[in-house]
Amino acid sequence: MFKKPFSAKTSAPLRSSDRRKLKQRVVAVYSLSSEDGDVVVPEGILSVKFTTHLDELGIAYLSPDGDPLWFSLGKGSEDLIPSVYTMWKRPKILPFLSTPAAVIPVLVGGADLMIPGVVHHTPSLKEGQLVSISQYTHGETPTLSSPLAVGRMALSSDEIQDGRQEKGKAVYILHTWKDHLWDMGSKPDMPEPTPFSLKPELVRDTSSPSIDEGQDESSLPIIEEPPVPEDAALSTASTYTPNDISTLLHSSLLQALSTVLSELPATSFPMSASTFFEAYVLPYRPALPNIVLPNVDESLTPQEITIKNSGHKSLTAFLKSVEKVSLLTLKAPPKHGQQTELAVTSVNAKHPSVAGHRSYVTVKDIETKVAKKAKREERLKEAEQASGRWVEVKELWKPHLKSVELIEAFGGSARTMYEVAEVRAMLNDYIAAKGLVNPREQAYINLDTLLSGAIAPKVKKGEAPPATVEFMKRDDLTKSILEQMQSWYEVKVPSSGKEPIIKKGALRPVQVAVKIRQGRKACTVVSGFEPFLVLSGDEMAEDLRKLCAGATSVSPRVGGTPGLEVLVQGKQAKVVVDYLTEKGIPKKWIEVSDLVSKK
Repeated sequence: MFKKPFSAKTSAPLRSSDRRKLKQRVVAVYSLSSEDGDVVVPEGILSVKFTTHLDELGIAYLSPDGDPLWFSLGKGSEDLIPSVYTMWKRPKILPFLSTPAAVIPVLVGGADLMIPGVVHHTPSLKEGQLVSISQYTHGETPTLSSPLAVGRMALSSDEIQDGRQEKGKAVYILHTWKDHLWDMGSKPDMPEPTPFSLKPELVRDTSSPSIDEGQDESSLPIIEEPPVPEDAALSTASTYTPNDISTLLHSSLLQALSTVLSELPATSFPMSASTFFEAYVLPYRPALPNIVLPNVDESLTPQEITIKNSGHKSLTAFLKSVEKVSLLTLKAPPKHGQQTELAVTSVNAKHPSVAGHRSYVTVKDIETKVAKKAKREERLKEAEQASGRWVEVKELWKPHLKSVELIEAFGGSARTMYEVAEVRAMLNDYIAAKGLVNPREQAYINLDTLLSGAIAPKVKKGEAPPATVEFMKRDDLTKSILEQMQSWYEVKVPSSGKEPIIKKGALRPVQVAVKIRQGRKACTVVSGFEPFLVLSGDEMAEDLRKLCAGATSVSPRVGGTPGLEVLVQGKQAKVVVDYLTEKGIPKKWIEVSDLVSKK
């Protein structure tokens, strides 16, 4: 949900009454004590409206330090979803699932949690229920990390546990550690993982007062282990034996038979044994081997699952072993021919063991995902390089007259030019330091002598001074301060390699106007392009003459305004705008007016 940047409005403190209502909702929904409610809904909590990259509306609630604690998705939604920051404060707010370390980067990249990636889960989870996801590390001392993702169950845990669903999604991910919502906050180090027993046990937060002393422990969630194969039930080994490798290779063939080989046309055979193995066994090895053999250490990498490390020791022995159970048929090479290796002549995708195979994430799945990510990053890199042709424009403001004292009080310098975001940040710091937020209406700022004096309008001689403004909304205050400062702008063309040009005054967009001139003939007039540094009048006139297949001319601007204007015959606004953007002028700095249609 937050894998891509989202747009957020200015945050505002919640009123005390709204904060109390929010706390009551959290305490009621998540069965917390009042003390826990104060931890996860602290005094001074802020709210901010946002829109995701999918144009979905939402509200986030931030701590006074800016850490996102809760969020809701959808207009008018009553859901309150805890963030990873909140889960680290109270890990047992939500039931959980665990997944191996290799899956976590995939979730952070925006993927949902698939069924084969679930190692443990709290029992009796319902479809649509909110859950957290932690990283499970198998070793001499198994551990469980703090929650790293929050999502909704795509199906019930019973369907996962009894094998009714072997493929597909287990959890729809809403928010993860290191996504863009996480990046809003302070980004602390991950808490240390906690030891985790592999035996079914009662799980509760004994440090949390949210569990009543008299609560029946049988009602607390139980962690259920995935079923262990019968032949491994008595094994306590922490390494893979040659027979384990053989089992994994056999499972890789079943994975290929249940997916790609079942759709392969008969005309693809015969196929050499080495080609078959490299194309339809090796790529379908489990990316997380301990999902297939959960009784052994997960430190083995898929690359170690090879014929050499297996009990078969040779490809011929492996293929003959699967031929014996009727998974495929083989043909020996002719005695006196040039072919010296076995050939696979057919496969049996309808074998009972194929139907009973539980699908998993394969090496090929991971490699495909990595390749797509690399390709996407390459496209972004190319787009970034291409964007070097764009004209970069910065609007700047410099302290002037009354605003000099104010900016210096903010900790700034009278000689520095600031962007809007910098002025807003200095103002927010000043408001926080002076405690100027109106306690009754927190959307408003109480103006002290310095602020009210800086934004007061100039009084002409003989006029009565206006009434003193005592409070103002934060955005209006920022706008009033900028009005007291001097406008400047900076224009830079990265592809030119030249230093940026900084000039005094407000930069106006390029004007593209469709007008009537010379009787009833329509024409398109382009003016105000000189500050953007990428075009001369003569160059534009020549280019537009070819593009529009019509007459063009260059002349001084009408009305004595400095600069030139390029006139193009006909209504050519769209062609002109496309031309200007192609030259690197951003669309936001092009203003089109149709004076013909208005008449």
